[in-house]
Amino acid sequence: MARKTIVVSDLSGKEIANERDSVKITVTFGDARKGVYVIDAHPDDPEVAVLTSKGRQQARRGRPKKES
Repeated sequence: MARKTIVVSDLSGKEIANERDSVKITVTFGDARKGVYVIDAHPDDPEVAVLTSKGRQQARRGRPKKES
């Protein structure tokens, strides 16, 4: 029997049709004992727009892409 996983936004309850169109919000605390929280969200959620406008973008880590 085949199983299909359906991803739903934790903020709005909307179904996220494609995994590539999802937003993952990670909350980490300075005190490591509080743990890490991960929130799956739909990119059209209004809360996502508010959070991205107040936050800052983190640079990509790792080696630079090869130019071919």
